[in-house]
Amino acid sequence: MADPRAIADAFTKFYYQKFDTNRADLLPLYRPQSMMTWEGIEFLSAEAIIQKLIELPFQRVEHQVTTFDVQPSSIGGAGPSMLLVSVTGQLLMDEEQNPLKFSQIFQLVDEGNGNWFVLNDMFRLNYG
Repeated sequence: MADPRAIADAFTKFYYQKFDTNRADLLPLYRPQSMMTWEGIEFLSAEAIIQKLIELPFQRVEHQVTTFDVQPSSIGGAGPSMLLVSVTGQLLMDEEQNPLKFSQIFQLVDEGNGNWFVLNDMFRLNYG
C-alpha cells in the first residue's frame, strides 16, 4: 500500500473541494453498499448519500480542515486494503460569520490501481 497519510491527505483535499463547489461531483466516491450517517440519520447507497448532500439547507459552504488522522485497516491482511480517516475542522455556510466545528470519519476501500471509494462516512457538527 502507498503511504496512508499521503492517500488520506489527497482524499481529504479532493473531497472537501468537491463538496464546497458541487456536491453532486462526489457521486463517483461512493458505491451501492456505501453508508453515511449524517447527524445520526443513516443513508445507504451512493444515490441516497448524494441526494442528502444535495438537499442540505445551504447554498454555499467552505470547509477548513484543522486536523486529519489515518490508520490502515484490515484483518490480518485479508481482503482489500482499507483506511480509516478522521477529520476535524470548521465550516462556514452561506453568509454566516461564525464557523461551526465538525468532525467526519471515512472508511476508504482500495479498489486497486490507486482507486479508493468511501464505504462508510460519519458526519457530526460539534456544538459547545
